[in-house]
Amino acid sequence: MTVIALASDHAGFALKAALADDLRAAGHSVIDLGPDSEASVDYPDYGRALGEALAQGRATHGIAVCGSGIGISIAVNRVAGVRCALVTSGLMARLARQHNDANCIALGSRIIGTETARDCVHEFLNTPFEGGRHAGRVAKLG
Repeated sequence: MTVIALASDHAGFALKAALADDLRAAGHSVIDLGPDSEASVDYPDYGRALGEALAQGRATHGIAVCGSGIGISIAVNRVAGVRCALVTSGLMARLARQHNDANCIALGSRIIGTETARDCVHEFLNTPFEGGRHAGRVAKLG
């Protein structure tokens, strides 16, 4: 079973909640790392929690959401062993998996709509890492 950890800030709360519902309905196990409302919070705290859940093996995949996707992606990527790609389309999500073996994607709730976010998640979860010529490059990431 795929275990997916999700985290956001206040700007990403509604999109995170919608995606969590979709994932549960599709039979995935979801770890919602918060927040629990749209009250203002600091994205680095939630990004770090998501990165740690991935690094510790509590989740196999991560989805991070903030207003732009930029801040929370930076926070998640500060945890060793995590490769979080900021994506704005299904193609970017697919390439993040195929070429970069991303174990997390970041989405900007003020940048993309819910349907595009759903497409990103679908591509992220259903695309394998190609390995081959990409494996050595990913290994250099640490």
